[in-house]
Amino acid sequence: MILPLDDAAIARAADLIRAGQPVAVPTETVYGLAADATSGEAVARIYAAKGRPSFNPLIVHVASMAQAETLAVIGPVARRLADAFWPGPLTMVLPLGAGSPVSSLVTAGLPTLALRMPAHPAMKALIEASGRPLAAPSANASGRISATRAEHVASSLGDRVPLVLDGGPTRHGIESTIVAVEPERLRLLRPGPITAEHLSDAGGLPVDTVEDGRIEAPGQLSSHYAPGKPVRLEATGRLPGEWLIGFGPIEGDDNLSPIGDPIEAAARLFDALHRADAAEPPAIAIAPIPRTGLGHAINDRLKRAAAPR
Repeated sequence: MILPLDDAAIARAADLIRAGQPVAVPTETVYGLAADATSGEAVARIYAAKGRPSFNPLIVHVASMAQAETLAVIGPVARRLADAFWPGPLTMVLPLGAGSPVSSLVTAGLPTLALRMPAHPAMKALIEASGRPLAAPSANASGRISATRAEHVASSLGDRVPLVLDGGPTRHGIESTIVAVEPERLRLLRPGPITAEHLSDAGGLPVDTVEDGRIEAPGQLSSHYAPGKPVRLEATGRLPGEWLIGFGPIEGDDNLSPIGDPIEAAARLFDALHRADAAEPPAIAIAPIPRTGLGHAINDRLKRAAAPR
């Protein structure tokens, strides 16, 4: 069931959350598949709906700092980052708090918790109405293209989710930045709308990018955000049998941003991949995206979309 976003829809979704069911809800990044983070049974339903590997942890969403402090250890550096970027598209990997009520299924057995305070009013309202912190990975089948519209959720998950709240297209179009907060450094685990430079400036610490194969946070699998077709990157033209997604002056069947704006490209990325996946050609080609600023996050998603699987 898809319901337009209003108070009645939030109330219905909150009832489902309290009953242990997952609900798809918009955030400012992508649509999330939300369930009660304190209930192992509810979290298991997220994994079942997505077909998600059990070793991949989930992000928990909170509506306030007071709620965050009941779940994880918020040290001075994390507090500086929260002051700068919460609510917003930043997820911090923090030490799990003593007595934290979060289910161990959420953390995949790790001693840390991925925590975010979203800015979208729908997710905030659902957290407050349900009275629960919400575990919420992207609302799509595991490894497939993330959902930036309600119809993407319905296409990917079908009847595996009882309710989708339709808040229209999401603002950022790619998932949150994920950073592991440590006393002497920040480790960028997943690029996103908040860049390494933003993190370093606000946190007052150097930012390292670590790729050692460990799964510490969502979005670190080598094949992820993937269409059902082979994807060729850095394409300056179309080969036979390809649907071309252009950028800037490289035209195609679609174009992430004719003016070469990375913000516009990020917002359109997953929508374009959904259209390409549904089109007739058996393969997808994507034009080069500059690897500066937000381009790092876009290229991270594209690399994982094109990875062998």
